[in-house]
Amino acid sequence: PKVATEKSRYDTSLNLTTKRFLDLLAQSPDGVVDLNWASQVLDVQKRRIYDITNVLEGIHLISKKSKNNIQWLGNRIDGASVARFQALQREVSELTDAEEKLDELINKCSLQLRLLTEDTHNKKYPSIRCVLKDRWRRA
Repeated sequence: PKVATEKSRYDTSLNLTTKRFLDLLAQSPDGVVDLNWASQVLDVQKRRIYDITNVLEGIHLISKKSKNNIQWLGNRIDGASVARFQALQREVSELTDAEEKLDELINKCSLQLRLLTEDTHNKKYPSIRCVLKDRWRRA
């Protein structure tokens, strides 16, 4: 039996520690976290924090601000980002509507062109190809 103060394998896993570290980052108003403080709060060795920050820095989600401070570089949802996202959504919607209208116009024009060329009244005016073909046969 384990003593109550011992941590389970899951509690010390890098996966769980990373999730908890990212929660600390998310709670930071400016995205800056002191690594010594994080190590104490998460109750893990500083080496584990370095393992996490090395990977996050390698994929450009954080950067070193100073000796023991890192800053989140990943996506932050602020008012400007939300406004830009909404503007892009509107633009996509408008472009989709315009594309549907153009597709409808193309279909109508195709139908009109087909009806025009199939109309027997229009067949009395031969196309240029027919005229040239007749002249070639006569020569």
